[in-house]
Amino acid sequence: MNSALSLPFLVICLVLVQQCDSVGFAPELYCGLENCYDVLEINREEFDKQKLSKAYRALARKHHPDRVKNKEEKILAEERFRVIATAYETLKDEEAKTTYDYYLDHPDQRFYNYYQYYRLRVAPKVDVRLVIVGTILVISLFQYLSAKHKFSEAIEYATGVGKFRNMAIKDGVDRGLLEMDRNGKLKKNKGDNDAIIKQIITENLDVTGGYKKESVYDTLAWHTIIFPLTIFRYIKWTVLWYWRFAIKKEELDDEAKMYLIRKYLGVSQSEFDQRFGTDIDDLFEHECWIKDNCEKWKAEKDAAEQEKMAQSGRYKRYKRYMKNAGTISFVDEE
Repeated sequence: MNSALSLPFLVICLVLVQQCDSVGFAPELYCGLENCYDVLEINREEFDKQKLSKAYRALARKHHPDRVKNKEEKILAEERFRVIATAYETLKDEEAKTTYDYYLDHPDQRFYNYYQYYRLRVAPKVDVRLVIVGTILVISLFQYLSAKHKFSEAIEYATGVGKFRNMAIKDGVDRGLLEMDRNGKLKKNKGDNDAIIKQIITENLDVTGGYKKESVYDTLAWHTIIFPLTIFRYIKWTVLWYWRFAIKKEELDDEAKMYLIRKYLGVSQSEFDQRFGTDIDDLFEHECWIKDNCEKWKAEKDAAEQEKMAQSGRYKRYKRYMKNAGTISFVDEE
């Protein structure tokens, strides 16, 4: 019942407000019934921001409440000092000054002026540049810690794989970090054998793809810093490519052929190394730098892989891992 009555009441209030004389200063906005320029004794047409502070300091000293001892006069001085401070805060801020000038020039737009006034007072003043920098740093930190966690998972996995563990033990024995007894078992020493093996695996393990070792150079912050250089290199590379192969009609070299192959396969350099690194000779043999040849080769390879996936669930898991995680191997592993 109350909600039913409140809506008509609100409409009536709005109509009455619209019918009121809205031209002039609003007591609760800015400097009240005074012009902020007049409060600071500044001519609006000759406004100089450098002189604004000087005018404010002079008036602030003159009307400072501490200069008045009488209680009643002190109250008036405090009110005057507040108006002076409000005028200064309004005119020193570029956005607030623009809004106030609009308020002076369009006093009839009462609702819009109220909105602009309270928007500036309520909305937090945050430098957009700081927000952007902070966002980039947070994302970069998340990327770095996530990569660190994934690399740790790869190390834990490799430590439990017999091939990598045996290679680490052999390397540890050769370096004198581990000792074997007559039965071919590790001797207990002052250090932790498992920790030594894990450290050797960490030093020698070559992990690519999504589980590679964390690096600052893989974060958004670093890529943002070098973005101008990246753009410059891209433009330079594009111009050279057009000059060599479009204007001078040079024959494609192996590097150019590899670029076209990656382009037609739709993969980046790192993804190409993971998925097609062993197929380079086959790609060149089929002249896959030609788009039609590359599409035909890829269709045949995808068909062969789908057939293998259908026959082996293990092979399917392996291909999924290769696509997402990359490869894990010892640096000296042949």
